[in-house]
Amino acid sequence: MALEHAILVSLTERAGSGYELARRFDRSIGYFWPATHQQIYRVLRRMDEAGWVRHTEIAQDGRPDKKVYRIAAAGKAELTRWLAEPEDPAVLRDGLGVKLRGASVGSPDVVLREVQRHRAEHATRLEVYRGIQKRDFPKPSTLHGRELHQYLVLRGGIRAEESFVAWCDEVIDALRKDNR
Repeated sequence: MALEHAILVSLTERAGSGYELARRFDRSIGYFWPATHQQIYRVLRRMDEAGWVRHTEIAQDGRPDKKVYRIAAAGKAELTRWLAEPEDPAVLRDGLGVKLRGASVGSPDVVLREVQRHRAEHATRLEVYRGIQKRDFPKPSTLHGRELHQYLVLRGGIRAEESFVAWCDEVIDALRKDNR
């Protein structure tokens, strides 16, 4: 997958300027496919040149014109092609796991603190996801189409964070017992 596909998905949901797309990434898609604002602007320019998106310039007082992007027919065709491609399952690449594996070489207490830090960050992200679920999807049984798909992605994030928090709890308990 490429950033282009994440942007195309976002544009199927709603047209927007580069700034608006970057904000959407900060609040939703970016949790699963992160991108900097600069990356989004660079890719939008390439997509515009390739004919995957079209833009309309809107004049703004005292500021440069705003470009509002919409998906073009070629972009929809590319998205349809990409959606039909098999996606390789994600492979876990986790530095924390490697540190844990090597904890006996260094200080297990240092690794314990790092696991605790990771647990806190994952617990915070889990609460953010649950807040989004409560705010945006209060009645999941009534969802269909695009809203159902967005909800299912969010649920995947919630389940992943729940799993990581539980694993960190398991590691913390085991390391504390081992240090006695």
